[in-house]
Amino acid sequence: MPTPVTTSRPHHVVALLNDPQSPFELACAAEVFGDHAELPARYTFEVCARRPGPLPTTAGYPLLVESGLDALRRADTVVVPGWQPPGGPVPDDVLDALRAAHRRGARTVSICTGAFVLARAGLLDGRRATTHWRRTRQLADAFPEVSVAEDVLYVDHGDVATSAGSGAGIDLCLHLVRSDLGSSYAAQVARSMVLPPHRDGSQLQYAPPPDLTGAAGTDASLAPVLELALTRLATDLSVGRLAAYAGLSPRTFARRFVRQVGVSPGQWLLRQRVDAARSLLERTDLPVETVAARVGLSSAVNLRRRFRTAVGTTPGAYRRLFGEAAPAKSTVDG
Repeated sequence: MPTPVTTSRPHHVVALLNDPQSPFELACAAEVFGDHAELPARYTFEVCARRPGPLPTTAGYPLLVESGLDALRRADTVVVPGWQPPGGPVPDDVLDALRAAHRRGARTVSICTGAFVLARAGLLDGRRATTHWRRTRQLADAFPEVSVAEDVLYVDHGDVATSAGSGAGIDLCLHLVRSDLGSSYAAQVARSMVLPPHRDGSQLQYAPPPDLTGAAGTDASLAPVLELALTRLATDLSVGRLAAYAGLSPRTFARRFVRQVGVSPGQWLLRQRVDAARSLLERTDLPVETVAARVGLSSAVNLRRRFRTAVGTTPGAYRRLFGEAAPAKSTVDG
């Protein structure tokens, strides 16, 4: 299991770079796990390469890398922020260092084409993984033992995680911060980067659309309906009612929703309600029953069941870990 993040010692993140390195993919990890002056330091960040020294980048300027592969021995999380060329050879000593870090308990993460390196190290065998939509077929063909997901922004197994394209690397890193330290801290990191703390949907929305020659036209955005739903989580938000807001039949709405957002309306709505519950549990001492009502999950029993499935713990345990307000004795009932 990966090393838990605690307040007693910063969690050390090491990015493994390769020639030529994409500065943006590196920055995705560096910005999330790097220093945020207005927040307490929970992470430290370091870069390394097989050979320390000037490292060429895809932007045309070199990066000075001072650490070699021995840095992976002190990493709590290892990030591979892309790899050029995708699917190209990876030196044996790099693969050995990655495997050793993973065996030791370091969380191993890839951004974009970094998934090819994790796959070559055998860390994705028998698991779901993703990469940039242009490279999913290449990854699946090269590593048939990996179940490649084309329609997600990231996949997290706890000890190993992969993201789609570069921007999805930020989504994954923020997700890891949220898993480590709670939604409130992740939201503060995202706010300092002027980014949303969580994006819904899949990377397929960025892939070229199929040929629609002769089709009646393109779908109108469902964004107004999503925004409306987020302001009314406590109300009845059935597919029929959401479809009415959108001016569509329930069947057309559900089909369009999956196409645009990547999940069903029910799945999306449940995710928003659980996220809203997390926020209330972190920021308030409201009773669990009240939290359930405010987010539209009807009862404390239903909230506990949904929350455990989505987050892996109870609302009470979550509040004890991440709550900012001191919970009333009658509310911490798990």
